[in-house]
Amino acid sequence: METPTKQETETDKGPSADALTVGSIGVLAYMLGNVLHEAIGHGGACLLTGAKPLVLSSVHFECSFENRLVMAGGTLVNLFAGAVFLVLGRSTGRQHRRLKYFFWIAMTVNLFSATGYFLFSGVGGIGDWAEFIQGLGAQWVWRVGLTVFGFATYMLAARVSLLELRPLIGSDEEQRYRCAVRLSAIPYFAGGILMCIAGALNPVGMILILISAAASTFGGSSGLLWSPQLLNRGTLIPYGPPAEPVPIQRSWPLIAATCAIAVAFVAVLGPSVRFGR
Repeated sequence: METPTKQETETDKGPSADALTVGSIGVLAYMLGNVLHEAIGHGGACLLTGAKPLVLSSVHFECSFENRLVMAGGTLVNLFAGAVFLVLGRSTGRQHRRLKYFFWIAMTVNLFSATGYFLFSGVGGIGDWAEFIQGLGAQWVWRVGLTVFGFATYMLAARVSLLELRPLIGSDEEQRYRCAVRLSAIPYFAGGILMCIAGALNPVGMILILISAAASTFGGSSGLLWSPQLLNRGTLIPYGPPAEPVPIQRSWPLIAATCAIAVAFVAVLGPSVRFGR
């Protein structure tokens, strides 16, 4: 009677986060963040201003009349979604491990996408916010402002992400870092690769793949790779109350459903959907 109990205890203590399941949840979060940005953000703003949607893809949205609300719409929706997922994650108990993890990675992807866009447009002079500031005065002032604001908010997003991750990674110094790396790096690469595959099918050209697919995923969510290092910086990220990490076990139905959704996402939004002229 003692042996099974001991084995179960040892299993529960291990950082058992199944890579396929974690990757699948991450891919779902990336696809959702992308649809929120392009379709709900840019597309919704286009409709609100009385214009007509022309083209929707995984890397861009075209509206019959481009205005500042349409340009800002994607980022604003990602920020709002990040806040919503933050609330949902906090209200979800650790017993709903996959759902809680989904809310965390969805929050993180949306916050990184939004705040990273400010930084990206400020430094590179391209993208939604670079277009937004056109005609507003001295461009170098606006770009410096975007860069500073983007950097500050991105670092804030990284801190919020790690603070909200604590219920999933436990409070052991070494173990929580290993768990954080696993729960962050797997979705980073899985989601980034999927977005680049979808972007490669876009007929507009390779520049959109570099700017919107690679930059917004691998670049915009790069915090998923380096932010776990902050867990080793003293008390910058305080230890959370749970002693042990939450195991995320394999779910074949979830993996299969994600594969089906990903195929549909790439097949439909990769080449783009045209609504008219």
